[in-house]
Amino acid sequence: MNDARPATAIDERGRSRRDVSHVEVLAGTSFKHQHLPAILADGLTRGFFEVHAENYMGAGGPPHRALSAIRERYPLSIHGVCMSIGGPGALDREHLERFRDLVARYEPALVSEHLAWSSHGGAFFNDLLPLPYTKDTLQRVCEHITQVQDAIKRPILLENPSTYVAFASSTMSETDFIRAVTRHTGCGLLLDLNNVFVSAVNHGFSPESYLAEFPLERVGEMHLAGHDEQRDDDNAPLLIDSHDRAVAEPVWDLYRSVVSRVGPVPTLIEWDSNLPDWPVLRAQAFAARRIMEEPTHAFAPEVSNAA
Repeated sequence: MNDARPATAIDERGRSRRDVSHVEVLAGTSFKHQHLPAILADGLTRGFFEVHAENYMGAGGPPHRALSAIRERYPLSIHGVCMSIGGPGALDREHLERFRDLVARYEPALVSEHLAWSSHGGAFFNDLLPLPYTKDTLQRVCEHITQVQDAIKRPILLENPSTYVAFASSTMSETDFIRAVTRHTGCGLLLDLNNVFVSAVNHGFSPESYLAEFPLERVGEMHLAGHDEQRDDDNAPLLIDSHDRAVAEPVWDLYRSVVSRVGPVPTLIEWDSNLPDWPVLRAQAFAARRIMEEPTHAFAPEVSNAA
């Protein structure tokens, strides 16, 4: 496993210095094409937008015209969902090349992927699946991340997963695994606080304890989203990372806690289905920015010194 060397235009957390280092209080949203006229009319002060890479891997057409209009006005985050970083097989070469070309085309402020797998043996699954946290898996994940970073010539941000099952074969905690990945690859982290809360409820652990062990000094972006509340076959609570509603209050509470420790970090509201009108989505981004602007943050020395 080789150490990654960030390009000079990228900071130690995998962010474009040109787009985000001078304005840390960036709050953005998922970009949906139906919102484009309202975005162009109303704007998003100190905002940015995120898109799923796989929706823009064609050569041109309306998707690229819309995305180019956004990129001309705002920093952009490209968020991959199909790289299968945690998969047992080799990365798909053609997919990686398309991902590389998209990053080169738009020069995004942020580039991210998931700690998950979604393909195996030529089959592709419409889900982000969990993986066991073992030494073998760690080596494979690090090899894949290094391959991606070498292709795009910059570090990526790796997102923590939301999970519904855990592997008995795991030999380390998720936070220890993630810390080891950052140490071996030089990647940054995308801290998804809705994922933390969803997994904590589903597995019965404390989200605060998880965050106490998380390498916050490597976080270059945060995600907030809504979740669906269900019950499993034993009538126990089951949360689904649905991205189809407003951010829940317990997730906002986690966000306030993290911001009080690390300070402002570019924060994105994920909302992918049951889309509201643009003013509703924009209001969620403004709520995140207000929290980042609160004057009561007391940054933890071990975090601020490492960042």
